[in-house]
Amino acid sequence: MRGLGKLCITALLLSAIAQRATAQEVLENDSLTQAMNREVSLLVDSARLPQKPIKDMSLWRPDPKRALWLALVIPGGGQIYNRKYWKLPLVYGGFLGCLYAMNWNNTMYKDYSQAYLDLMDNDPGTQSYNQFLHLGTQITEANMPRYKQLFKQRKDRYRRWRDMSFFVLVGVYALSVVDAYVDAELSVFDISKDLSLRIEPTILDNHSSRNPLDAGAVGVQCSVRF
Repeated sequence: MRGLGKLCITALLLSAIAQRATAQEVLENDSLTQAMNREVSLLVDSARLPQKPIKDMSLWRPDPKRALWLALVIPGGGQIYNRKYWKLPLVYGGFLGCLYAMNWNNTMYKDYSQAYLDLMDNDPGTQSYNQFLHLGTQITEANMPRYKQLFKQRKDRYRRWRDMSFFVLVGVYALSVVDAYVDAELSVFDISKDLSLRIEPTILDNHSSRNPLDAGAVGVQCSVRF
């Protein structure tokens, strides 16, 4: 009897241990299932978030005011904003050409001004004007007045061309600003495809006539619809 009781107790203990292990496995499986469910729910929620709409660049239109300010601040910035990249060589070519002309004319003006001053002071030590003379040519008392007039005319000419180059530079800058604004303005200007010419008879009022019979006249009216 005692042996049978020990066997029953041992069987009960083994059954309790097995049930406990099974319960622990069930709890672990439940926690793993819950974690997977949470991850799936997070993925579903993230998929349901509103997506940022993709811009259709073919429907993009520039803002005229922004194009104007960009052109004022950055030379050529308005053309870049309007995406008219083919105009950039014209804009920057105009700027570089004017800057080169301004620098070259200013250099020539300074050289001829110094040569003219050296020619006027009659100092043998200052003869920078010789670099502008042809080989073998010398300035004497006989041809001195002619060369004075010649150097004065050339220094005035290069000074005038230098100033003109500056004004042309300002004109290129202003033209680039106007072009950027007008280009952006025309891009948002809506022109209907329905263009039609309508010709119809009409009555023209002549208020200057005192005769009631001549107050009106029959004519033809042309109107364009767009």
